[in-house]
Amino acid sequence: MNEMEAILETAMINRWARHFSPPPNRVNRPHETDSELVESPAFPGHYLAVTIDTVAEEISEGIYRDPFTAGWVAVAASISDLSAVGADALGLVISVTLNPEQGDDYNAGIAQGMEQACRAAGTAILGGDTNMDRRVALTGCALGLVPKNKVLTRHGCRAGEVAYVSGPIGSGNALGFVRLAGLPERLFPEGLYRPASRLAAGKLLRDYATCCMDSSDGLLATLDQLMRVNNVGFRIDCAWESLLAPDVLQLCRGTGTPCWAMAAAPHGEFELVTTVPQAKEAEFLAAAKAQGVGFIRLGVVQEATDLAFVLPSGRAVTVDAAPFRNLLFTVGADMQRYMREFLALGAGAGLE
Repeated sequence: MNEMEAILETAMINRWARHFSPPPNRVNRPHETDSELVESPAFPGHYLAVTIDTVAEEISEGIYRDPFTAGWVAVAASISDLSAVGADALGLVISVTLNPEQGDDYNAGIAQGMEQACRAAGTAILGGDTNMDRRVALTGCALGLVPKNKVLTRHGCRAGEVAYVSGPIGSGNALGFVRLAGLPERLFPEGLYRPASRLAAGKLLRDYATCCMDSSDGLLATLDQLMRVNNVGFRIDCAWESLLAPDVLQLCRGTGTPCWAMAAAPHGEFELVTTVPQAKEAEFLAAAKAQGVGFIRLGVVQEATDLAFVLPSGRAVTVDAAPFRNLLFTVGADMQRYMREFLALGAGAGLE
């Protein structure tokens, strides 16, 4: 169940990577970190952290209708990858492909979203590139520095440790659900989706965490990837009232949408999913409280390589995340089919 190439995206990345020579100065192995860690004599005592992300499908599929959102997320996605390795941000370079038919106001909205996301993270855009095409695409490449003696990766957790997430989940999937289901905007306004910078949380975790990964692909995919990388499993307490953001929980209750869908769907919210040894848990929570970071307990790491979810009813179910993670590849661009089959997968797995 924990084989890496059972995930179609991972297999595709591996096929693509075979075309390139292994970089001699890269420290991490493939799939082991959210940002690439690079050895350089220019940064004694530190690794250079480099990451890149593109926002395109979310715009073309109509999930992001406000250009401010698109700009914000283009920055937040890369900053989140720096957070997950505990980096101090140096800044970003961006590449924007703009539609000349959209006009200056639309493009200004993108720029304003990028700028506000940078200010929220305490960093800045260093420069970049502009292009023109009918399909808007926004790419952010973030750079940071990580102390060599305090590197965070996806690898390192062990059975008996405690799993946490850096904040409430579900807002990304709530927005995606409202858009794809054609529901009224008022049920979950797009302005509620402003993923927070977790750079401070990432730096705090350098002293306590054994592994870390951001939830950009949703909580289920994140836990599944950590399971596969570490050859362990997780037993997660699904107390949705404490896991889901309040507006997300309200959406679920108002529309009859199962709460598990907001954790299992792939449009995440860039929180940090991490593990901490039990011996350090009290100290970790005290340090997080002192810094105003509200980590939420998810459950524990277990030896069995399964994802076990303890549901609100008290019943525990084991979920194979691979069909959920592979669904976008199997249905192509048919989003209505995706939603039907996604909900059927959850029902078949016994989620509630």
